[in-house]
Amino acid sequence: MTEKTETPDRKGYWPEVLRLTLTLLAIWFLVSFGAGILFREFLDQFSLGGAPLGFWFAQNGSIYVFVALIFYYCAAMNRLEKKYRIEG
Repeated sequence: MTEKTETPDRKGYWPEVLRLTLTLLAIWFLVSFGAGILFREFLDQFSLGGAPLGFWFAQNGSIYVFVALIFYYCAAMNRLEKKYRIEG
């Protein structure tokens, strides 16, 4: 018996991987650099756990967002690999 195997669609896969990666890097940049440095003065008007929000993002928030983005990236890549039949 010969089993027909589907060939992976690499031409569609790579643009989506790049788009996903650049989007997640942009989000991380905005949270870490934007919230922690650029918008710090505005965010310091609010507090989270007794600390100014801009300071909180610079110290903790960007790390939490980075970890969340790692989990999202993992799930999104699994979906893309299934969609384009890529063995991962």
